[in-house]
Amino acid sequence: MSVTPQRHRARGRLLIAGVTALAAAASVAAALPAGAQDESRDHGHATGRTVDVQLLSFNDFHGNLEPPTGSGGRVTELQPDGTTKTIDAGGVEHLATALRDARKGERYTATVAAGDLIGGSPLLSGLFHDEPTIEALNKLDLDIAGVGNHEFDEGRTELERIQNGGCHPKDGCYEDGKVFQGADFPYLAANVTDEKTGKPILPPYKIWEKNGVKIGFIGLTLEGTPDIVSAEGIKGLKFHDEVETIDKYAKELDRKGVKSIVALVHEGGAPASAAYNYNCDSPGPGDGISGPITEIAKKTTSKVDAFVTGHTHQAYVCTVPDPAGKPRMVTSASSAGKLFTDTTLTYDRRTRDIVRTSVESANQVVRRDLPKAPDMTSLIARWNKLAAPIASRPLGFISADIARGTEPEQPLGSLIADAQLAYAKTVDPEADLALMNPGGIRAELVFKAAGAEGDGVVTYGEAFSVQPFGNTVNLVDLTGAQLITALKQQVSGSNEAAPKILQISAGLTYTLDLTKTGADRVVADSVKLNGAAIDPAATYRVAMNSFLAGGGDGFAELGKGANPLVGADDLKAFEDYLAANSSAADPIEPPASGRITVVKKPTPAVS
Repeated sequence: MSVTPQRHRARGRLLIAGVTALAAAASVAAALPAGAQDESRDHGHATGRTVDVQLLSFNDFHGNLEPPTGSGGRVTELQPDGTTKTIDAGGVEHLATALRDARKGERYTATVAAGDLIGGSPLLSGLFHDEPTIEALNKLDLDIAGVGNHEFDEGRTELERIQNGGCHPKDGCYEDGKVFQGADFPYLAANVTDEKTGKPILPPYKIWEKNGVKIGFIGLTLEGTPDIVSAEGIKGLKFHDEVETIDKYAKELDRKGVKSIVALVHEGGAPASAAYNYNCDSPGPGDGISGPITEIAKKTTSKVDAFVTGHTHQAYVCTVPDPAGKPRMVTSASSAGKLFTDTTLTYDRRTRDIVRTSVESANQVVRRDLPKAPDMTSLIARWNKLAAPIASRPLGFISADIARGTEPEQPLGSLIADAQLAYAKTVDPEADLALMNPGGIRAELVFKAAGAEGDGVVTYGEAFSVQPFGNTVNLVDLTGAQLITALKQQVSGSNEAAPKILQISAGLTYTLDLTKTGADRVVADSVKLNGAAIDPAATYRVAMNSFLAGGGDGFAELGKGANPLVGADDLKAFEDYLAANSSAADPIEPPASGRITVVKKPTPAVS
């Protein structure tokens, strides 16, 4: 690893791994390999052959207007000596300041996003169907956004309301005399079509133009969106292949004379390091990242000059070879507004294309020591006042942080599964076990949470942030064989590359052997309930949320359950459990591990 004393934007060469020594400006500027450059560069202030266009981008904001709590509000920064440290980051008050500061002095600047701006949001936004977030994004001067899977959480009609405005059909208007105005920026949905008409439900692309400089932005979500959202919300819609869709509209833009193209794709990858300023191109282009976006980037037409991506909540600035073998920038800015990506696109007025050898990019931390933007402070205060009577209501008590964690078995996941089983037994005493999808757990329970009534108090607002989707707790009959198949689907099929380990209620145990591959990682004869081996021929009554009961997250077997019973809201089940099982004198402790026994690959010996 080589270290530079401070951040330098590099042009016409691949920047060797650079890590700042100055914490306030730590980042790595990634640039593409050397190539000829025109001497008449504009830098955005004159009229030369080339001009620099600043592209600011972020993704997976998920309504985090206030700084995220716990580990979800931190980023990892690589230090010059090779160690890492964590930095508290995020909060729209700081994000607004950071973006506005970044734009200063830039003649050509566009701000874009790659999906999941709403959905899975904390109470401050989620309680109001994310109207506060759209209002904040309007104030941020967001120019364009691609849709993500979470834009479909409440269905197509609600997404259209988010775009076009109008009061919520059930809840109405939240403030007297005020009607929700909708998003000032266009949402793009190139690969989402109406089954009847075959046409995209929202525009497939947007041409950004200033002083004759034109850049086409194509926006789309991952093709696998139907596997991870409620089937009811996307009824009548089709989701198409990402590469085929981008290629189609890139050709259309090219025919219109738009040669500079950026794809906003809500699909992502996994970098080799969790540090936001890790040199993703070490030892070479594309070597530091894996996952679905790498295949998309490798196959998509060379007409596309850069990718802004999301979905995996990771931070990376990489170059991935296009079909011609030429490196092309691929970026992602983590999630929850903790980072934004600052990319420079050099536009050639003669060819009307991006000079790819001059593209440079770096992720920037949204530090909480940045001044707060007053307009965002006012916005948060206004909506908090509306939410306060509900948000501050105490539900129960915890003795310490209850985290999501990174291990297959998560303390908070175990707690939620226990709560759902307890609720299930109140409506069907024959309920045997409960399963919870990890993606449905959106925040941690923090012992010292901002705004809580006291240390250890869990408020409605905090619980809402954990489970904001409004699913119901459903019960179905599954045979033992089906249950084992469902557990195997955690690590096979669409979940093989990125396993989704279900959180399980107390009494259910099994072994996850990570030395094996595919479905074999779940050891079938290790699956037990209360110490007894699961009988493949027996029937078990299983509780789960309505999303899983519909086969969501790639768990098709769970969608085949018999004798379904639709129960109450999952948040109400969690609320009841906290009330029944905790008090100030006897708070809930983080559940102990041991439900899932993990066999890990041995760590190679260091010589």
